[in-house]
Amino acid sequence: MSTEHRPALVRATLALEDAAVLDAPVRALRPHVTKLFGSGVRGRVLRGDWLGHALHPLLTDLVMGSWTSATVLDLVGGRDAAGSARTLVATGLLAAGPTAWTGWAEWSGSGPRDQRVGLVHAGTNAVAIGLYAASYLARRRGDHDTGRTLGLAGATVSGAGAYLGGHLAAARKVSSHHPAYDAG
Repeated sequence: MSTEHRPALVRATLALEDAAVLDAPVRALRPHVTKLFGSGVRGRVLRGDWLGHALHPLLTDLVMGSWTSATVLDLVGGRDAAGSARTLVATGLLAAGPTAWTGWAEWSGSGPRDQRVGLVHAGTNAVAIGLYAASYLARRRGDHDTGRTLGLAGATVSGAGAYLGGHLAAARKVSSHHPAYDAG
């Protein structure tokens, strides 16, 4: 398919893969991320070697599922659902740390194009976490309207991050797995 017939989002994602401007931050982060999350027993556990495939997608489902459920309650649940929505936002926030750790473990073993996209994926998710944390705090103060607004902003940003994560997993095939799966 010629370049001009590719959807705009595909062209943008391919441009992100080619964005050499991200190489300096990747080089600066890579040794620290590898040491913290990608090497030794910790790296094997976080990548899901014990599971036979990557642990990261399993944990992203918990985070995204919690936040998506909170969004549904915010949109259709009314005031009666405010406490449940707050609990779901908190659940996603609690799962976000371990989810990020498993993502960094996968990132540390990926190639340059994938690390560029992964860096933007992580940055986007960090913004989403910040929005959801602010949403949770507003909800705890009893300001459900501000909490809902911040949660919807978080949902928008986390959707962009999820798109990039899906690209890494589905299109770029960045994911740990047991070698036995290669035989079939």
